[in-house]
Amino acid sequence: MPTLFRFLFFCAILAGTVYGAMWALVTFVEPEPRDVTIRIPSERVNPPATGAIDPARK
Repeated sequence: MPTLFRFLFFCAILAGTVYGAMWALVTFVEPEPRDVTIRIPSERVNPPATGAIDPARK
């Protein structure tokens, strides 16, 4: 039984350390807002017209 208690104590210490690290990140780190630009090729927005009718599409 002492091995089980030692294991559970180790898991509790590990969980507490992870929780403390997450709490510290949330409290002390302030994210910086920034602009994000994603380039989309014009072929994806406006596909070139081929003039052919796709028979599979109805």
